[in-house]
Amino acid sequence: MPTFFSVTSTALPESAAPALTLIEWKEAGVAHSALWRSERGAPPPRRIVEADDTMAADTAYRLACEGTGLLWRGDFQNARQMVQALARRIDKPPKASKLARVALKKADAAAVSGVPPGQDFHLHRQSQSQRARVLGMVLIEFGADYGVDLRRAPDAKQACAEAWGASGEEALPSVASLRELMGVISAHEWRKKGVEIAALGKAPNNRIHPHYGVFSPVRGEYVDLVANAPLPASPGSKFVAFDIGTGTGVLSAVLALRPEVDQVVATDLDPRALECARENIYRLRLPNPVKVMEADLYPEGLASVIVCNPPWLPARPGSPLEGAVYDEGSRMLLGFLKGLPAHLAPGGEGWLILSNFAEQLGLRTRAELLAAIKASGLKVLGRIDAKPEHPKAADTSNPLHKARAAEVTSLWRLGAV
Repeated sequence: MPTFFSVTSTALPESAAPALTLIEWKEAGVAHSALWRSERGAPPPRRIVEADDTMAADTAYRLACEGTGLLWRGDFQNARQMVQALARRIDKPPKASKLARVALKKADAAAVSGVPPGQDFHLHRQSQSQRARVLGMVLIEFGADYGVDLRRAPDAKQACAEAWGASGEEALPSVASLRELMGVISAHEWRKKGVEIAALGKAPNNRIHPHYGVFSPVRGEYVDLVANAPLPASPGSKFVAFDIGTGTGVLSAVLALRPEVDQVVATDLDPRALECARENIYRLRLPNPVKVMEADLYPEGLASVIVCNPPWLPARPGSPLEGAVYDEGSRMLLGFLKGLPAHLAPGGEGWLILSNFAEQLGLRTRAELLAAIKASGLKVLGRIDAKPEHPKAADTSNPLHKARAAEVTSLWRLGAV
């Protein structure tokens, strides 16, 4: 019979540790306390139970579904296998039953009568959120130095320091989900290895190294669009380009390699992105200068080309990590469009990089996009399309496969009216 522990949560002052919560519990009569870490903002479970290699997967699944955290005290690799076992139970197809047949009839009726735009997407996202909540109940405790005191545990100290900041003398132990830790380790490996970008030249000096929390440029079609689109003629003596929301800095680097461009100014608000972009720009040793600066969209001045690759889906991010995918209320998209005319040099162009995935999902119409462009005092000078090539587009088992298969990524060339 597992022993349950009640968890007390206390929000820490912002000056001490922003967005962190201190959790406290007693285990075998000994008081414990640790920082609760969740990048997606999940609250700590209200109760936890000590779990190890002897716990049955069915028991773990029941507890996790009830919202009980499983604080792992056994072998680390067995904890990973437990998460996989939980995932199999979540993903297991329902058995044929009367309820299943009723649900199928309802689905057929909805298909005939039509469903609200975007409903499939919202249901899929809701399902993924519930799945993440259950799988996130397998918990790992870290020492103040980010060490994990479990058998066969990897040394993740550097990975954790990159994601959460260096541990100091006054650092506290931490508790996070195993999935959180695996994401941190995966991000560390990407940062170490880098992503090869063909538009940046020949290997090995053509890699972008994404940091934890910064969107990785694994989809190359939008990078190639910026690398190959014809640049407008610049009437001035200096050709300046802006990269709005630079992220890893990949598009700034591509622009800086184009011989017509004399200077690139890259902006972002996310401290992780700013650090990442600066590091990548420094590493690449580009022929033309790139200035990376903190700004809410636009820097001061004018540019002959202003590039923006905003999040493609107008929905609320579920966590800071989703900020590069979801743009609630199309804030960044509309902000870019509204500010563009005032920052274009004479004859300059704005390059909007946007997928039609939101249109395919019913989250935004083409008419709404064109109306926003017109309302901002802009006109469409042209559009260059590219078909994305990524595994999800060919995965017929994905609930959103139909939309992904029809997806097109476009570079919209925009000019002032």
